[in-house]
Amino acid sequence: MKTIGFLGLGTMGSPMAVNLCASGHTVRGWNRSAGKAGPLLAAGGRTAATVGEAVRGADVVITMLPDAPEVEEVAYGPEGILANARPGALLIDMSTIAPRSSIRLAGTAAERRVRVLDAPVAGGEAGAVAGTLSIMVGGEADDFEEAKPVFEALGRTVTHCGAHGLGQTVKAANQLVLAVTMQACAEAVVFLEKSGVDLEAALDVLSGGLAGSNVLTRKKDNFLHRDYTPSFALGLHHKDMGIVLDTARALGAALPLGGVTAQLLASAVARGDAALDHSALLRGVELLSGHQRP
Repeated sequence: MKTIGFLGLGTMGSPMAVNLCASGHTVRGWNRSAGKAGPLLAAGGRTAATVGEAVRGADVVITMLPDAPEVEEVAYGPEGILANARPGALLIDMSTIAPRSSIRLAGTAAERRVRVLDAPVAGGEAGAVAGTLSIMVGGEADDFEEAKPVFEALGRTVTHCGAHGLGQTVKAANQLVLAVTMQACAEAVVFLEKSGVDLEAALDVLSGGLAGSNVLTRKKDNFLHRDYTPSFALGLHHKDMGIVLDTARALGAALPLGGVTAQLLASAVARGDAALDHSALLRGVELLSGHQRP
């Protein structure tokens, strides 16, 4: 069992920290804003007032934060992770950030004798609560093997993808597929409704064929009821598609559908939909089609 400093007790981080406690690990949690520690405390974890307090003496430090600036703030600052982690500690960044940021973090941490894995996740809030996340990991193979008991408390599919930054690269591909598929599903909903067909029956048929997908299955009720309570905020997906396009540009990979979908996400954010679930891409299709729900 490990002593874990967990930084970021938000929508994803809170249930993840709880699952680590349930697996027998000792967890000290820290969050940038107050009022997020209740579930962790109820599960037997502890809280820390500062990053340094959470990190000092920990075998493993986990970050689950919105983007690279937040990760870099807690990692590089004078009271941050690298200034307080013990030599030999393992830093697992489970945030979704640009691959180049993960590579930089690993290099800087190595100078402080801190090992790093980039380990972004897929599966949303439901997967975080159930402990069934898909975890894609970049870094040294030996560090990955050491971290397996931690990952197994959090996810069902845990894969070592290669060197530093490649976990983030795989996550970027995941977000690309998810965004394009979500947009296609949203377009199908409007197409079906404008035709007059029973939408629920049509989506059931689609789900049973080759057009079926986890996106369609898990977001069916969101589409049917226009329920945009966020399990993954549209604004975060917009941020992730920026990572996708920047990485693709550096690689020389053309992403025609990804580029269009990224623009549609950007349009939704500009209209004020950033805090809604990413299934709210449907609102943009409705707007373009002059369509109102029957």
